Amino acid sequence: MQQYIARRGDTVSRIAARHGLTPEHVIQGNPWAGSQPYLYPGQLLFLPSAPRKRYAVQDGDDADSIAAMFGVGTDELERLNPGVSPGRSCIPGKVLVIPAPSRREEICLRGEYGPADIEADTARLTAKYPFLSAETIGESVLGKPLTLLKLGSGPRILHVNAALHANEWLTAPALMRFIGEYASAFAAGREWHGHRAADWHRDWTLLAVPMANPDGVELVQEGVLPDHPYYDKLMQWNCGRHSFRHWKANIRGVDLGDQFPAHWEEERDRRQVQGPAPRDYGGSAPLCEPEAAALASLAERLPGDAAVSLHSQGAEIYWNYRGYEPPESKRWAAGLAAASGYKAVELTGSDAGYKDWFIQRFRKPGFTVELGTGKNPLPAADFEDMALETGLILGAILSNLS
Repeated sequence: MQQYIARRGDTVSRIAARHGLTPEHVIQGNPWAGSQPYLYPGQLLFLPSAPRKRYAVQDGDDADSIAAMFGVGTDELERLNPGVSPGRSCIPGKVLVIPAPSRREEICLRGEYGPADIEADTARLTAKYPFLSAETIGESVLGKPLTLLKLGSGPRILHVNAALHANEWLTAPALMRFIGEYASAFAAGREWHGHRAADWHRDWTLLAVPMANPDGVELVQEGVLPDHPYYDKLMQWNCGRHSFRHWKANIRGVDLGDQFPAHWEEERDRRQVQGPAPRDYGGSAPLCEPEAAALASLAERLPGDAAVSLHSQGAEIYWNYRGYEPPESKRWAAGLAAASGYKAVELTGSDAGYKDWFIQRFRKPGFTVELGTGKNPLPAADFEDMALETGLILGAILSNLS
C-alpha cells in the first residue's frame, strides 16, 4: 500500500486512473471513500499496487496472437515476460503478465471529465491539427472560459453543444471524442465509419461548444467546500445535502435548459419553480445567465443550417417545436435514428430549450439528442457507446441528410 493525500479537484475515479487502478480498488483500500459524496483535500488514502492482468497460454498460442487478443504490442509483452518473442510458440499453461493496452483514442476518460480536461484536450488537439481552431465565446458565472471549437471550411454551419446540464457531463467527452476522430481522419485522408471526412470538411463548418456549463459540471463532480463563493447559497438551494450528483443547473441554480426565449414564460409557469434550485428554475428572464447568452450570441453571429444539443439520457432524438420546424426536420430525424439506433420522438409540452429557440429563431432543423440510457450522471462505462452514437448522429448530418 502507498499513501496518497487528496488534493483539490481529486475524485476517487481520477486518483484511480492516475495510478492504474479502478475506483473499486481505491474504495477497497479506503471503505469510507465509498460512503461520503466527495473527497476533501488533506484526506489520506491507502492505494494498492496496480494489479496486473494475467493469461494462461493455450495450445497454439504465440506472442503475436496473444498480443492481438489483448490489443497490446509484442514488445511490451516481451518486456514483461522475458523469453516470449514474436514468431515463437509459447508453452501451454505458462502464465503471462499482460501489459495495459495502449490508448490510441484522441480523447480518453481518466476519471470524471471536467473543465480542466476540456482545456487540456483543446490545447493538445489544436496543436496537433492546425486546421482545428479554438476560441472563447464567453465566460461562466465563475469566470471559466466557454470554449468553441471550429472544424471545417464549408458554407453550411452545424452548431453543437454539450453539457448544458451539469450532471450530463459525459456528453462533453463524447463530443470531444468525435471532434478528435474527425480531425484525425481528415488529416490522414481516410474515412470515418464509411463517411468521407474530406467531404465533411468541404461542405460544412462545425461549431462545437463541448462544455456549456463548466461551473455546474465541476460542482457535480467535486462538490463544494466552505471557501466557495456560493457555498452558503448552494447548500441552501440543495436543501443541506452535500452531494450534488443530481444537480442540473448552473452555479446560480438556474437550469440552462430552460433559459432560451422560446415561449419562456409558459415554461416558467409550467415548471412552477420560484427560485434557484438543482433543476427546472428558468431564471429571472430569458438569457439572464452568461452561459446561455453566449450560446445564443454565437448562433446570432454565425447563423447555422442545423443545430444539435447533446443531453442524456433516453436514447431519443427530439426534432420538432410547435410547428416552427422546417419540413425536412422529420426526415432528418428519421435518418439520425436509423444511423444511431435511437428513437425519433415528436415532443410536446416543453419550451425554452436551446433546440426550441434555434428552430423558432432560424426556422432550421434543430435536435435535442438524449444520449445513453439510465440515471444521470451516467457511468463512465457508458462512454464508449455514447461517443460512437454521438459520432454516428453528427456524421449523418455532415454527410448531407438533406
